[in-house]
Amino acid sequence: MLEKAEKQRRAGSGQQRAAGYMPGFGNDFETESLPGALPQGQNSPQKCNYGLYAEQLSGSPFTAPRGTNERSWLYRIRPSVRHTGRFRRVDYPHWKTAPHVGEHSLALGQLRWSPLPAPSEALDFLQGIRTMTAAGDALTQAGMAAHAYAFNADMVDDYFFNADGELLIVPETGAIQVFTELGRMDVEPSEICLIPRGMMFKVTRLGEEKVWRGYICENYGAKFTLPDRGPIGANCLANPRDFKTPVAAYEDKETPCRVQVKWCGSFHMVEIGHSPLDVVAWHGNYAPYKYDLKTFSPVGAILFDHPDPSIFTVLTAPSGEEGTANVDFVIFPPRWLVAEHTFRPPWYHRNIMSEFMGLIYGRYDAKEEGFVPGGMSLHNMMLAHGPDFSGFEKASNGELKPVKLDNTMAFMFETRFPQQLTTFAAELDTLQDDYMDCWSGLERKFDGTPGIK
Repeated sequence: MLEKAEKQRRAGSGQQRAAGYMPGFGNDFETESLPGALPQGQNSPQKCNYGLYAEQLSGSPFTAPRGTNERSWLYRIRPSVRHTGRFRRVDYPHWKTAPHVGEHSLALGQLRWSPLPAPSEALDFLQGIRTMTAAGDALTQAGMAAHAYAFNADMVDDYFFNADGELLIVPETGAIQVFTELGRMDVEPSEICLIPRGMMFKVTRLGEEKVWRGYICENYGAKFTLPDRGPIGANCLANPRDFKTPVAAYEDKETPCRVQVKWCGSFHMVEIGHSPLDVVAWHGNYAPYKYDLKTFSPVGAILFDHPDPSIFTVLTAPSGEEGTANVDFVIFPPRWLVAEHTFRPPWYHRNIMSEFMGLIYGRYDAKEEGFVPGGMSLHNMMLAHGPDFSGFEKASNGELKPVKLDNTMAFMFETRFPQQLTTFAAELDTLQDDYMDCWSGLERKFDGTPGIK
C-alpha cells in the first residue's frame, strides 16, 4: 500500500518534490522549489520567472492590524481562476455546518461514543468525514464543528478547499500526507496539522493500516493562534519553534482533476484538466503548519490542587470577548503528578464552555473504563462531569507519591457556544447508552461528624 501511495504521489512527469519544513509560528516565510522562482524586492513583477503567475492569497482583510494581517504571495503555473469554472452542486450528507440542529429524539445529556467503525467500502478523506457536533453560525464566522473521520482510500485526482473555516486535523490511527498549495506535510498520530481557510489540498495515506481515523475541528471564527502565557512567561506550553511549515512543492499534472469547495455549508465541484497544486514558490505568513503534541511542555501544580485545564491549551481562536475563546484546542499529555494532600485528576465541575473530547492513545486519567482511543465524549455547557467512580476511588485512596502519568494523549475542542448534536451522532451505533452509569457509584459519604472521612 505504501508503494502504491508513493507511485500516486509521483504521478505526472513534472511533479516536483521537496523535503523539509520551516520552523516557527506566524513567521513570514519564503521558499521556492525551483531556483529563482521567487521574485526578490517586489511581489508582482511585470513578468515572473519560468512563466509563472503572481497571485495573493489573503486570510484577513487588507486593513487588518499588522499583528493579525495574513497574506501570502504565490507564484504558480496557472492563476487560481483557471482552477475553477462552472461549478455544480455535490452532496456530502454527513458533513454538517452550523447553525444546525439534528432531527433526532435523543434527549439532553452527557454523551460518549466508542470509535467510528471502519468503512465497509472505499472512502477517501472527504467521504469519510462525519460531523458529530456543530456550534455557532458559519455565516457570521463564529463557532465551530467537531468531526470524526475514517477512510481507506486516497484523494488522487480530487482536491478540496474550505471557504467556511480552517481545518485542524488530529490523526488517531494511520499517518497521512496532506499536500497543500504551499507544500506537503506528513502527519502521524500524536501530531496535528492546520489547513488555512480557502487553501486547496488533498489527503493520501501513509503506511499500512486497515483504517485511517481521527478528528477534525472546523473553526469558523478567528484563526487559531498561540495563547498568551501570562505569568508563566516566555517559555513552556506550545513553543513557536516546534511548529513546522512545509517548504514549497508543486504538482505539474495535466490530467483530468476535480476541485471541490465547501461554501456556506454547501458543496460544489468543478472539473479541470490539471492539478491545482501548482505553486512553485511563495512567501508570506498565511500558511499551513503541523505540530508534534509530544513537544508540548506542560506546566502544573507542584505543591497542591489541580490547575484549571486551560493550562494545557495548545491553540486558541479568540472570539472578540477577552478571555472567552471561540475555540480552544486543549491536550492532556504525559506529565508528573506530585501535588500533596490533593485529589489529582480533574475535579468535578460544570462549565459555561462546551467540551468535545477525544483520545489519541493510552488512557485518560479521569476515566478508568469506556473511554478508548478513537472514542469521543460531549459535555455541553452547564452539564456536570468529572472522574468516574473507579477513577474517584483510585485517586482518593492512592498513595500520594510522585507518579508519572505516561502513555496518554487526550484532547478537547472547547467552545463558548453550545454544541448541537447531529442526527448521525445521535443515532450512531457506537453511542454508549450506559455512559451515565460510570458515576452511579458516587454515593453519599456525609455523616455530619467533624473531620475528614
